[in-house]
Amino acid sequence: MTQDQHEGVRAALAEGRTSLGIELGSTRIKACLIGPDHAPVATGSHEWENELVDGVWTYSLDAVWAGLQAAYAALLDDAEQRHGVRPTTVGALGVSAMMHGYLPFDAEGTLLTPFRTWRNTSTGRAAGELSDLLGFNIPLRWSVAHYHQAVLDDEPHVPQVDFVTTLAGYVHWRLTGRKVLGVGDASGMFPIDPATRDYDAAMLDRYDAHVAAHRPGTHLRDLLPQVLPAGADAGHLTEEGAALLDPTGTLRAGVPVCPPEGDAGTGMVATNSVAPRTGNVSAGTSIFAMVVLEKPLTSVHHELDVVTTPAGDLVAMVHCNNGASELNAWAGLFGEFATALGAPAAPDDVFGALFRAALEGDADGGGLLAYNYLSGEPITGLDEGRPLVVRTPDSRLTLANFMRTQLLSAFGTLSLGMHVLHGEGVAIDAMFAHGGMFKTAGVAQRLLAAAIDAPVAVGATAAEGGAWGIAVLAAYLDAAGEQDLPTYLAERVFADAPTDVVAPDAADVAGYERFLDRYRAGLAVERAATENV
Repeated sequence: MTQDQHEGVRAALAEGRTSLGIELGSTRIKACLIGPDHAPVATGSHEWENELVDGVWTYSLDAVWAGLQAAYAALLDDAEQRHGVRPTTVGALGVSAMMHGYLPFDAEGTLLTPFRTWRNTSTGRAAGELSDLLGFNIPLRWSVAHYHQAVLDDEPHVPQVDFVTTLAGYVHWRLTGRKVLGVGDASGMFPIDPATRDYDAAMLDRYDAHVAAHRPGTHLRDLLPQVLPAGADAGHLTEEGAALLDPTGTLRAGVPVCPPEGDAGTGMVATNSVAPRTGNVSAGTSIFAMVVLEKPLTSVHHELDVVTTPAGDLVAMVHCNNGASELNAWAGLFGEFATALGAPAAPDDVFGALFRAALEGDADGGGLLAYNYLSGEPITGLDEGRPLVVRTPDSRLTLANFMRTQLLSAFGTLSLGMHVLHGEGVAIDAMFAHGGMFKTAGVAQRLLAAAIDAPVAVGATAAEGGAWGIAVLAAYLDAAGEQDLPTYLAERVFADAPTDVVAPDAADVAGYERFLDRYRAGLAVERAATENV
């Protein structure tokens, strides 16, 4: 950065010509501050983990606010250390979080049950019943499935429910006082009509009629957040909201706030994949692929969700509950081993060494098989998970094959879903990948290209991910009246952005297909493990 650029960043920070994005991911809450050119100028993060409490995957609301405050404070520290300025305001901000799940509140704003995250798979009866009723795939993790399961189970809290939202919607509500949700996040609560870019009215009526015997007089629309497209007025940071985010009292109120979005939507923005025939893969605790459709799908598939971009265009989504957590666990083990040998290494160095070793492995992983299932996986019909490594006596157990198999496994369920999408004739020009898994250049990117048999692009912002994406959506508030979101991203955000594209290698693709054949067959072993271990 030149001296002039440095001074420009300092001025933008001091004058509030910045946009702040905060994303609550599965394992990390990350804050990203961008300047007028959309480049990150400061970041902060806070690690957290979901808890299994009484059989429910959850995060406490206290942990939400402690984590948000820690991530924002770390961002301020970073800005001060890097640029000598501690900001007191920003030009716009936005909040993103894990999609789906269930946060029901009563009329006084009291949470009626612990937050039920997307990871819970206890909604099978409701999801199946709603999918049949609506003629639309309603996955287990969708908010309406959680609500309807509570109705079917006659849970005591149901009569008191006044408002149901997602994690992003909850945080936005507390920061602004507005019960709204970006259309992308809302599309993971209840189906969206692409013509109105709002909840599907006919499906809402069908649902109300269906539950009339259980809940007479209930109108589901009254319980859901208002739907807003990207760029819409979603309120301003209140005095109470500013104090929640920054208890020191430094952050000033009045900042415009963009519609809250889900991590899928911010991933689309972060990878410039909001136009038809583009798509992205986001890899974290979960892993999912999003492909923007040119037209609706011809059939309903349980492997595919239909959601929307933050602008409201239809998207086919392959969502896998299990992503990089098992990789992280193995990297931690190898890091402990290095320390035991007297050669401790930083986590990034451990990941880099292990990932690079994977490139030396056999194309199919040398006959090894692994499952990264820490929790249930609806696409493969499993309600619970057991991480497994399985091999035959004649397999080649080497570090290279072990790590290659772990990476191939991380994309296994995703690949099964993408095969269904290909069967629908959906065309993909390029898939953009983001998430920490892609920080080691050319490894996960190359193997993902083999797993989906399509070119995979990684940009300079891949490691910043959704926090950067929601910061861009906050910046878009000023331009929404002039340009649609795809044009804004193409012309103002990504026009000069460097991108590395890797085409699928024929040998890698053939090797992955051999691995996937074993993966399909071995699901019986995984199922037996959940039943007996």
